[in-house]
Amino acid sequence: MLVCFGFSWPFAIAKTIRVKDPSGKSFAFMALVAVGYLAGCLHKIYHHFDGVFWLYVLNGVLVITDMALSCYYLRRNRRHQLSIARK
Repeated sequence: MLVCFGFSWPFAIAKTIRVKDPSGKSFAFMALVAVGYLAGCLHKIYHHFDGVFWLYVLNGVLVITDMALSCYYLRRNRRHQLSIARK
């Protein structure tokens, strides 16, 4: 599950960069997934540390990257719309 689900995040990041419009993305979903990965990391640290910990870390970093890019493009697009409206 971690490998398959984690495999989709690079494609989501690439799409965010390509289209530069995160309007269809759910920030609540991405935040929930990031919290889930954090919980998985904490479980591995405190109960059973093994190599799966690094999958949680990698997937968490990818989700946070997608969230950061989405926030960046959302703000950028809003500023651009405001500058057009002012003209």
